[in-house]
Amino acid sequence: MIKILLVDDHPIVREGIIKILHRQQNIETVAEAETSKEAMALLRESQFNVVILDISLPDKSGLLTLEQIKHDYPDLPVLMLSMYPEEEYAIQSLKSGASGYLTKKALPGELLKAIAKIATGGKYITPTLAEKLANEIDTKSDKPLYKYLTKREVHIMDMIVTGKTPKEIADMLNLSVRTINTYRGNILEKLQLKNNAELVRYAIENNLFHKY
Repeated sequence: MIKILLVDDHPIVREGIIKILHRQQNIETVAEAETSKEAMALLRESQFNVVILDISLPDKSGLLTLEQIKHDYPDLPVLMLSMYPEEEYAIQSLKSGASGYLTKKALPGELLKAIAKIATGGKYITPTLAEKLANEIDTKSDKPLYKYLTKREVHIMDMIVTGKTPKEIADMLNLSVRTINTYRGNILEKLQLKNNAELVRYAIENNLFHKY
Protein backbone atom coordinates (compact mmCIF):
# COMPACT_ATOMS: atom_id res chain seq x y z
CA MET A 1 0.00 0.00 0.00
CA ILE A 2 1.18 3.49 -0.87
CA LYS A 3 1.13 6.36 1.63
CA ILE A 4 1.28 9.76 -0.02
CA LEU A 5 2.10 13.23 1.25
CA LEU A 6 0.50 15.89 -0.95
CA VAL A 7 2.07 19.36 -0.66
CA ASP A 8 0.13 22.16 -2.38
CA ASP A 9 -1.22 25.42 -1.02
CA HIS A 10 -4.38 25.43 -3.17
CA PRO A 11 -7.26 23.59 -1.43
CA ILE A 12 -9.17 23.03 -4.67
CA VAL A 13 -6.11 21.42 -6.27
CA ARG A 14 -5.55 19.15 -3.27
CA GLU A 15 -9.21 18.15 -3.21
CA GLY A 16 -9.14 17.20 -6.89
CA ILE A 17 -5.96 15.16 -6.56
CA ILE A 18 -7.20 13.41 -3.42
CA LYS A 19 -10.41 12.36 -5.19
CA ILE A 20 -8.32 10.82 -7.95
CA LEU A 21 -6.01 9.03 -5.50
CA HIS A 22 -8.77 7.66 -3.27
CA ARG A 23 -10.19 5.71 -6.22
CA GLN A 24 -7.09 3.53 -6.20
CA GLN A 25 -7.08 0.41 -4.02
CA ASN A 26 -3.29 0.44 -3.63
CA ILE A 27 -3.23 3.93 -2.06
CA GLU A 28 -3.67 3.69 1.70
CA THR A 29 -3.65 7.29 2.90
CA VAL A 30 -3.09 10.81 1.63
CA ALA A 31 -1.80 13.43 4.07
CA GLU A 32 -1.99 17.12 3.16
CA ALA A 33 0.34 20.07 3.69
CA GLU A 34 -0.02 23.67 2.50
CA THR A 35 3.54 24.84 3.15
CA SER A 36 7.08 23.58 3.13
CA LYS A 37 7.19 23.85 6.92
CA GLU A 38 4.06 21.74 7.32
CA ALA A 39 5.41 19.15 4.90
CA MET A 40 8.69 18.72 6.78
CA ALA A 41 6.80 18.42 10.07
CA LEU A 42 4.59 15.65 8.64
CA LEU A 43 7.63 13.83 7.27
CA ARG A 44 9.15 13.81 10.75
CA GLU A 45 5.92 12.44 12.25
CA SER A 46 5.04 9.71 9.72
CA GLN A 47 6.53 7.54 7.03
CA PHE A 48 5.45 8.03 3.42
CA ASN A 49 6.13 6.18 0.18
CA VAL A 50 5.70 9.16 -2.17
CA VAL A 51 5.64 12.94 -1.90
CA ILE A 52 3.71 14.98 -4.46
CA LEU A 53 5.24 18.44 -4.27
CA ASP A 54 4.07 21.70 -5.84
CA ILE A 55 6.94 23.81 -7.15
CA SER A 56 5.38 27.05 -5.87
CA LEU A 57 4.76 27.27 -2.11
CA PRO A 58 4.10 30.34 0.05
CA ASP A 59 7.00 29.96 2.49
CA LYS A 60 9.77 28.29 0.47
CA SER A 61 10.12 27.32 -3.18
CA GLY A 62 9.35 23.74 -4.10
CA LEU A 63 12.86 23.27 -5.45
CA LEU A 64 14.41 24.26 -2.12
CA THR A 65 11.90 22.03 -0.32
CA LEU A 66 12.85 19.19 -2.66
CA GLU A 67 16.51 19.61 -1.77
CA GLN A 68 15.68 19.55 1.94
CA ILE A 69 13.56 16.41 1.55
CA LYS A 70 16.28 14.62 -0.42
CA HIS A 71 18.86 15.66 2.17
CA ASP A 72 16.82 14.36 5.10
CA TYR A 73 15.13 11.43 3.32
CA PRO A 74 17.33 10.54 0.32
CA ASP A 75 15.36 7.40 -0.58
CA LEU A 76 11.92 9.05 -0.53
CA PRO A 77 10.53 9.49 -4.09
CA VAL A 78 9.27 12.99 -4.90
CA LEU A 79 6.99 13.82 -7.80
CA MET A 80 7.06 17.50 -8.71
CA LEU A 81 3.68 18.84 -9.80
CA SER A 82 3.68 22.29 -11.32
CA MET A 83 1.70 24.86 -13.24
CA TYR A 84 4.90 25.69 -15.11
CA PRO A 85 5.73 23.87 -18.38
CA GLU A 86 8.43 21.23 -18.44
CA GLU A 87 11.04 23.46 -20.04
CA GLU A 88 10.88 25.79 -17.03
CA TYR A 89 11.88 23.51 -14.16
CA ALA A 90 11.70 19.81 -15.08
CA ILE A 91 15.38 19.19 -15.74
CA GLN A 92 16.41 21.22 -12.71
CA SER A 93 13.96 19.24 -10.57
CA LEU A 94 15.37 15.92 -11.73
CA LYS A 95 18.92 17.13 -11.13
CA SER A 96 17.88 18.09 -7.59
CA GLY A 97 16.64 14.58 -6.88
CA ALA A 98 13.00 14.47 -8.03
CA SER A 99 11.79 11.12 -9.34
CA GLY A 100 9.41 12.74 -11.81
CA TYR A 101 7.85 15.98 -13.03
CA LEU A 102 4.28 16.58 -14.20
CA THR A 103 2.42 19.73 -15.09
CA LYS A 104 -1.03 20.31 -13.65
CA LYS A 105 -2.41 19.87 -17.15
CA ALA A 106 -1.60 16.15 -16.96
CA LEU A 107 -4.47 13.68 -17.17
CA PRO A 108 -5.44 11.74 -14.02
CA GLY A 109 -4.20 8.51 -15.57
CA GLU A 110 -0.75 9.98 -16.11
CA LEU A 111 -0.59 11.10 -12.47
CA LEU A 112 -1.46 7.59 -11.29
CA LYS A 113 1.06 6.08 -13.69
CA ALA A 114 3.77 8.40 -12.39
CA ILE A 115 2.99 7.56 -8.75
CA ALA A 116 3.07 3.82 -9.44
CA LYS A 117 6.38 4.17 -11.25
CA ILE A 118 8.25 6.20 -8.65
CA ALA A 119 6.78 4.29 -5.70
CA THR A 120 8.66 1.21 -6.93
CA GLY A 121 11.95 3.08 -7.29
CA GLY A 122 11.64 4.16 -10.90
CA LYS A 123 11.74 7.53 -12.62
CA TYR A 124 8.77 8.97 -14.45
CA ILE A 125 9.74 11.00 -17.48
CA THR A 126 7.37 12.07 -20.24
CA PRO A 127 8.49 11.56 -23.87
CA THR A 128 8.96 15.31 -24.36
CA LEU A 129 11.05 15.54 -21.21
CA ALA A 130 13.14 12.54 -22.27
CA GLU A 131 13.96 14.38 -25.50
CA LYS A 132 14.92 17.52 -23.57
CA LEU A 133 17.20 15.46 -21.31
CA ALA A 134 18.86 13.87 -24.33
CA ASN A 135 19.48 17.30 -25.82
CA GLU A 136 20.83 18.50 -22.47
CA ILE A 137 23.37 15.65 -22.45
CA ASP A 138 24.35 16.26 -26.08
CA THR A 139 24.98 19.95 -25.49
CA LYS A 140 26.46 19.69 -22.01
CA SER A 141 29.50 21.91 -21.60
CA ASP A 142 31.13 24.28 -19.17
CA LYS A 143 28.65 27.02 -20.03
CA PRO A 144 28.05 29.72 -17.41
CA LEU A 145 25.25 29.30 -14.90
CA TYR A 146 23.12 32.09 -16.38
CA LYS A 147 22.78 30.02 -19.56
CA TYR A 148 20.54 27.65 -17.59
CA LEU A 149 17.98 30.37 -16.87
CA THR A 150 14.73 30.28 -18.81
CA LYS A 151 13.67 33.27 -20.92
CA ARG A 152 11.12 34.25 -18.26
CA GLU A 153 13.77 34.01 -15.51
CA VAL A 154 16.16 36.17 -17.56
CA HIS A 155 13.43 38.77 -18.02
CA ILE A 156 12.61 38.84 -14.32
CA MET A 157 16.29 38.89 -13.34
CA ASP A 158 16.82 41.90 -15.58
CA MET A 159 13.98 43.73 -13.84
CA ILE A 160 15.30 42.81 -10.40
CA VAL A 161 18.82 44.02 -11.04
CA THR A 162 17.50 47.31 -12.45
CA GLY A 163 15.81 47.96 -9.10
CA LYS A 164 12.18 47.04 -9.68
CA THR A 165 10.28 45.65 -6.68
CA PRO A 166 8.38 42.32 -6.73
CA LYS A 167 5.11 44.29 -6.77
CA GLU A 168 6.21 46.36 -9.76
CA ILE A 169 7.36 43.26 -11.63
CA ALA A 170 4.15 41.42 -10.78
CA ASP A 171 2.05 44.31 -12.10
CA MET A 172 4.07 44.51 -15.30
CA LEU A 173 3.83 40.78 -16.01
CA ASN A 174 0.28 40.34 -14.70
CA LEU A 175 1.48 37.78 -12.14
CA SER A 176 1.18 37.52 -8.37
CA VAL A 177 3.90 38.81 -6.07
CA ARG A 178 4.27 35.29 -4.69
CA THR A 179 4.95 33.95 -8.19
CA ILE A 180 7.60 36.62 -8.74
CA ASN A 181 9.23 35.72 -5.42
CA THR A 182 9.23 32.06 -6.48
CA TYR A 183 10.98 33.01 -9.72
CA ARG A 184 13.47 35.11 -7.76
CA GLY A 185 14.24 32.20 -5.43
CA ASN A 186 14.78 29.86 -8.37
CA ILE A 187 17.01 32.39 -10.13
CA LEU A 188 19.19 32.77 -7.04
CA GLU A 189 19.34 29.01 -6.64
CA LYS A 190 20.37 28.40 -10.24
CA LEU A 191 23.06 31.08 -10.04
CA GLN A 192 24.18 29.89 -6.59
CA LEU A 193 23.60 33.32 -5.07
CA LYS A 194 22.09 34.41 -1.75
CA ASN A 195 20.44 37.79 -2.27
CA ASN A 196 19.69 40.65 -4.66
CA ALA A 197 22.99 42.38 -3.95
CA GLU A 198 24.90 39.31 -5.12
CA LEU A 199 22.57 39.07 -8.12
CA VAL A 200 23.34 42.65 -9.15
CA ARG A 201 27.07 42.04 -8.77
CA TYR A 202 26.79 38.82 -10.81
CA ALA A 203 24.90 40.64 -13.57
CA ILE A 204 27.57 43.35 -13.73
CA GLU A 205 30.48 40.88 -13.69
CA ASN A 206 28.90 38.85 -16.52
CA ASN A 207 27.76 41.90 -18.49
CA LEU A 208 24.20 40.56 -18.45
CA PHE A 209 22.67 43.99 -18.86
CA HIS A 210 23.80 43.87 -22.48
CA LYS A 211 23.34 40.17 -23.23
CA TYR A 212 19.54 40.16 -23.32
